[in-house]
Order: sequence, then C-alpha cells, then structure tokens
Amino acid sequence: MPNSDPSISWPLYRPVQRTPWSSDSHVNGHAHTDAPPLVYPPAAPPSPGTILQTTFPMGPRSLAGIAMRAGLLGATFSSTLIYTVYLLNESSQFWRVPFFLAALSLFHFLEFWCTAQYNPLKADIASFLLSTNGWAYNMAHTCALLECLFWYTFFPNFRLPLWPASWHYPLLGLGLAMLVMGQAIRSAAMIIAGTSFNHTVQFTRKSGHDLVTNGVFAFFRHPSYFGFFWWGLATQMVLGNILSFLVYAVVLWLFFRARIESEFLRILR
Repeated sequence: MPNSDPSISWPLYRPVQRTPWSSDSHVNGHAHTDAPPLVYPPAAPPSPGTILQTTFPMGPRSLAGIAMRAGLLGATFSSTLIYTVYLLNESSQFWRVPFFLAALSLFHFLEFWCTAQYNPLKADIASFLLSTNGWAYNMAHTCALLECLFWYTFFPNFRLPLWPASWHYPLLGLGLAMLVMGQAIRSAAMIIAGTSFNHTVQFTRKSGHDLVTNGVFAFFRHPSYFGFFWWGLATQMVLGNILSFLVYAVVLWLFFRARIESEFLRILR
C-alpha cells in the first residue's frame, strides 16, 4: 500500500502545486494549520470496467451490432440502387423490385441515423426498426414483393388491365413523388422533434420532452405518421401492386387512427 502522505505518494496522486518551504512552515515537525492547502489533480478517468455495458456485444446499444446493421443496410442500398439503374438501362420493368429494397434500406438507416444524431440517448439497435415492428410488418413487405413478382410474370410491362395504359407513367411518377415526400417529412419530423421524438409511445413526460410546433409540425399534427403513411402507399404504387396498396391503406389507416386516439387520451389524463 502506498504511503498516505501526499508528498511521497504514487505519481498519480502527487499534488500539482506545493508551497515554498520556509523556516516558519513547520513547528516541532507539524505544519501550520493556516498554510495554503495542497492542490491535487482531478480524479482519474473511470476504468474500462465502468464503461457503459450496453455498448458491449449482445447489448441493446452494442457498437458491433450497430456497425453490422448499418453496414448491411448501406451495402443493400448501394447494390440495389446500382442494379435498378442497370435494369432501367435495359428497359426491364423488374427494376421496381431492387428499387423497393433500396428505398426500404434507406428508410431503416435514416430511422437510426436521425435518432442517433438528434436524440442520441434513445439511440440503440432497436432504432433501426428492423425487427421491432413485429412479424406483421415484415410479412407485409414480403407479400408486397411476391405480388410484384406476380405482376411482372404475367404482365411484364406493368400495364395492368384495371386502368388505361395512358395512366401507367403518371401513376408511377405520382408514386415516386409521394415516396420522396413521405420519407422527407418523416425524417424532418424526427430531426425537428429531437429529444421529443421516440419510436415507442411514452406514458410519462420526461426531461427534454416538449411540445413541438415549428417546422413540419406547424403544418401537420403528426408529421412522422403522415410521412410513413404516404411513404408506405407510395412503395406499392411504384411496385405496381393493387392488392397490397389496398391492404396497406386500410391497415395503416386503422393503425395510426388507433395510435393517435390512444396518445390523445393519455395527454388528457
């Protein structure tokens, strides 16, 4: 054990400043009580054992898990976007499938990035929303891809018999515009709300959770819901899906209606 006397302690604990010695500084081997106190350095930084353990592997904020998911989403986005451009150059209507995967990858990446950048204390692996939306969410996207493959197999030009051929490109352009708009509004809502945004419904008000009325919140009561609703419908328009478009419209409308009513009742309480 090191000596408790600061003058002969280990280097880490030696005082930064020492008063000059004088003949009056000690009497009978004891220091005067009115002598200036010794100034010690700040406390040593925490040891590695005290680092936030949630960032360790298998933790909810695992740095390895976050890096892996971000890398996979980035690789999927870039590869499917390149494949989309290639298929468009080949005049193949199959470009819709990789384009949908690119849009989906970008959406999930932005969900985490917006949270990590503007509400970092709430950022974790679940912020990617890759699995936390439940099996129904993943099943819906799977069915949408399968329906698109069906239309591509039997109607390779995607000029469906349900509407005139002249509607094809206007509807496609409208779907692309809605997709960009929906993604932009949702991401803007998360950015502007900052610490007031959370992917899960909050039951109690916490520090940093304030009512936001500027930006997109000045025009929409629930811009994040509004953005996702139209983004979801737009993906089905780009895919050329009819059944999935109708299902998405009904399910998303009922889901957000119930959630908004539930949140409103909690505010009243």
